[in-house]
Amino acid sequence: MTLGERLRAEAARLRAARVGDGAGPLSDSQAWQWIVRVFEATTGMGAVERTLSEAAPAADVGLRQFDLAVARLAAGEPLAYVVGEQFFMGRRFSVTPAVLIPRDDTAVLVGAALDAVGADRSARILDLGTGSGCVAISIALERPRSDVVAIDSAAAALDIARDNARWLGATNVRFACAHWFAGAPPGPFDLVVANPPYIETGDPHLAALAHEPASALVSGRDGLDDLRRIVSGAGAVLAPDGLLLVEHGYRQRPAVVALFEAAGFTGIAVLDDAGDNPRVVHGRRADSVRSAGC
Repeated sequence: MTLGERLRAEAARLRAARVGDGAGPLSDSQAWQWIVRVFEATTGMGAVERTLSEAAPAADVGLRQFDLAVARLAAGEPLAYVVGEQFFMGRRFSVTPAVLIPRDDTAVLVGAALDAVGADRSARILDLGTGSGCVAISIALERPRSDVVAIDSAAAALDIARDNARWLGATNVRFACAHWFAGAPPGPFDLVVANPPYIETGDPHLAALAHEPASALVSGRDGLDDLRRIVSGAGAVLAPDGLLLVEHGYRQRPAVVALFEAAGFTGIAVLDDAGDNPRVVHGRRADSVRSAGC
């Protein structure tokens, strides 16, 4: 069996196992792309070297790590964890099962923060629940005059975020261990951004997310426990006229807007993701905004 035949057989194996990408089982072309990505990640071969080697006997290529990786995929583990990386807004972020896999929807949150700061302005920015650091690092790299503080309650997540910041050269972001505002560096901040857990306990979508950390996904019976803490506590750390931006579930817009209104925020607006689903709510701190606690 040649290497090319072996790779195609493994792609067919993924299809037979009905491995999916969250939107359904992989197509033939997607399964091939996954196998190629895993092969290159586990062997160190680039696309050109792999293509030139496809006619060679598969036995001539060391495939032990590749075989282990394919077995993980066939068992349902996400591709990002198997290869140890995920691209977000054009940059490669290291990921492990200790952090949520960055998703394209979160680019809406980052884009709104970048629009709020502007290319030539400096700002002090707090990222709550940073995980892999994809939000904080993306903002820091695009707004190098800003001071970005990223917090997370999980030490393992902070280790990954720090590594990503070093790898990507984000020197204007620093990290701290804190749970939302409890233990966070003191304000005032011009922006507070958060992509918190917002899935309801028992939501059927959780079955497809079983390999990702539940603490980064689930937030009480209605999915709003952490959003309540963030919106009610943000006023204590925001500068006057400071902006709070939060990501939320596609069905949660009315509830999240109501939280912003109850906390006294002004200029409340909702942004949609690429699928035209409500994804981000933001609002400004008014003088009347008061913190209700962490």
